[in-house]
Amino acid sequence: MKKISLLLILITVFGVGITLSCEPDDICSEATATTPSLIIDPYDVSSTDDIKAITKIVIGGIDNDYALTDGIVSLSQIILPLKTDANTTQYILIKDAVLNDNGTPDDSIDDFYDGNSDIITINYSREEVYVSRACGYKTIYKNVTLTIEPDSDNWIKSRQPLNENQSVEDETETHFNIFH
Repeated sequence: MKKISLLLILITVFGVGITLSCEPDDICSEATATTPSLIIDPYDVSSTDDIKAITKIVIGGIDNDYALTDGIVSLSQIILPLKTDANTTQYILIKDAVLNDNGTPDDSIDDFYDGNSDIITINYSREEVYVSRACGYKTIYKNVTLTIEPDSDNWIKSRQPLNENQSVEDETETHFNIFH
């Protein structure tokens, strides 16, 4: 009986000690800054102080199978995620987009978008920054450049970084302006 009582006392004492020394699980708050996206504001090329929304636009990633926009939309700001495993990300931006059903309205597999498409290439160097035990690491982007691939009918006429040696470290500020 004494052995059982002693065992219960030891379990109780050490059990309480273990319980008191444990920390609650860390949870990464939604308010915690994570890997930021590139933010682009579109401006009117003929009146460079005026923001000009882009109408009927579709944005898709190049070298991946997803569309950034869910169909044809109008945007007054473009938010583009950048790759965390490469130093280059490319997007196709199709202005005045229309859905072409390829002559088969009942089969959406062969549908595609027609319109004036421009390809932008974003180059950068990556740096991983520790956030916390719960959130892990985030990637920040340094020396970010944005180029517009030339074609016979570019709708994006020019671009302007907002800072020299542009970096993308948060999503609260615009990083580039484009003029169309």
